[in-house]
Amino acid sequence: MVLAIVADIVQLAVFPLFVAGAESPVDDVLDFGVAGVLTWLLGWHWEFAPSFLGKLVPGVDLVPLWTLAVANVYRKAKPHAAASAAHAANAATHHP
Repeated sequence: MVLAIVADIVQLAVFPLFVAGAESPVDDVLDFGVAGVLTWLLGWHWEFAPSFLGKLVPGVDLVPLWTLAVANVYRKAKPHAAASAAHAANAATHHP
């Protein structure tokens, strides 16, 4: 989550360098790097595709799409992790 927040802050705080949207090679390199690292850390999630493609549209870059994507991945993963933990605890109590 920290990486996504930092990437969005860099793109917003250094706005003059990234104002060109799809025309800015520095912005594209940052987005490719963030997409690669987030995929490596969290695995592939469809939430990353709109975040990456949205960065190519000028003006949409003002929305913190990486942060929103990671928050959505976390929101979806939290119930799954809780269900997995409950299943493991249930299996441990049924097998002496």
